[in-house]
Amino acid sequence: MKVAVVQVGNSKGIRIPKAILAECQIEDAVELQLEGDKIIISPYKGRPRHGWATQFQEMAKQNDDSLLLPDVLELEVEDWVW
Repeated sequence: MKVAVVQVGNSKGIRIPKAILAECQIEDAVELQLEGDKIIISPYKGRPRHGWATQFQEMAKQNDDSLLLPDVLELEVEDWVW
């Protein structure tokens, strides 16, 4: 199927027909990959917090995993509203 490349601000884009989006289950975001001279467009299936465990391990190795705020609950503080 031939589609036109159109100006979108300072970029360029294509219009993907609704039927193709539905068949590929593409909703709000896509993943773009380059393979040689081809652009591969696939549904974005990001996973929340993907890779966090590895990043936390790396932080621990570098001693960069201390708390930024103390982990203390001060019940005697008069400002508390229950």
